Amino acid sequence: MRQRILVSALGAGALAVVGLTAQGAAAAPTPYTAGKHATRVCSATTAAHTAACNAIKLVNDKGVVPAATTPPSTGLTPAGLRDAYKLNGLAANGRTVAIVDAYGYPNLERDLGVYRSQFGLSACTTANGCLRVINQSGGTSLPRFNAGWAGEQALDVDAVSAAAPDAKIVVVQANSASFADLGTAVVTASKQPGVVAISNSYGGGDASDATYGSYYNHPGIAVTASTGDNGYQGGSYPASSSYTTAVGGTSLVAASNSRGWSETVWSGAGSGCSTYNTALSAAASFGTGCSKRAMADVSAASDPAKGGMAIYYPTSKSASTWAQFGGTSEAAPIIAAVYALSGNTSGYANALPYANPGSLFDVTSGSNGSCPTTQWCNARTGWDGPTGLGTPNGAGAF
Repeated sequence: MRQRILVSALGAGALAVVGLTAQGAAAAPTPYTAGKHATRVCSATTAAHTAACNAIKLVNDKGVVPAATTPPSTGLTPAGLRDAYKLNGLAANGRTVAIVDAYGYPNLERDLGVYRSQFGLSACTTANGCLRVINQSGGTSLPRFNAGWAGEQALDVDAVSAAAPDAKIVVVQANSASFADLGTAVVTASKQPGVVAISNSYGGGDASDATYGSYYNHPGIAVTASTGDNGYQGGSYPASSSYTTAVGGTSLVAASNSRGWSETVWSGAGSGCSTYNTALSAAASFGTGCSKRAMADVSAASDPAKGGMAIYYPTSKSASTWAQFGGTSEAAPIIAAVYALSGNTSGYANALPYANPGSLFDVTSGSNGSCPTTQWCNARTGWDGPTGLGTPNGAGAF
């Protein structure tokens, strides 16, 4: 079984597809004009009830990220992200964003410090109470290191830091990428003091809330989940859960317009209809075309080449470097951070954007594949599958 990642071109480059084996190895990618192409950070999985992370990185023509002491000049910075989504002047006021991922990352605190220092953000450490790292049961004995998932965690903590620099962060590391372990970590995250949002940058096949929904059912906390990086494919859990905010992806570039930025569908953004879970009542009047749960609800930058973040991430258990990362794994923590900035997560937070669609940037162009119902894979005015209702324009929709 082969899986694909669809990515937009870098500059004037022409790459559209990077093939991946089921084990996640790159399969003869066509290079961008700059010699860069996109590859998965985590190995893909075909195992039932198991998730893969949805982070993607740009690598060179040898398939590696060269060691770098400075961020890539093409990467999205915290200042750029906050300008693009009109987040300047907003504050989380110490509210906490939880990040759930699998496996351990021993140098998370060190690497986060490098990122935040580089971009002039205040320190976020365990000593000053801004950062906590715990296991899926809430303890301090952390799981074994996994390079792919550690890269995912680096993207997640850097994305939250960029969007909401004053938010506190708690990282909950699951023992494995099984739905059961990740779900247990989400429950633990929901019990941590001050948590208003939980970011989940991973997904597996569509699954039923009847089996797994109790892990994600936390009224009063915004639970975000990436829709995936394989284009229009149908449901991906937990984004296809009725309890989460499903976060799709865009290509984000600077533009000479009143906003200063433009967005289109990222071709890799996951979308589709769940075959199991109940449609959101809040979405009933938005013409999703799905009889059950529709993905996505909202979206944010995900294209690794156009809007991919400059992050500091581990290449091994001991070494780290700068790189450019994207995927809907970038978008889910951004949206979780915007919920923290809003301070409004009462009830089921996935209903909030549907009550305030005018406070989003509507993405109206682009496609993530072919589909039997136009809006499932093609952008349009209003709701569409790849980008949902749109991207943040401040925190008013959240």
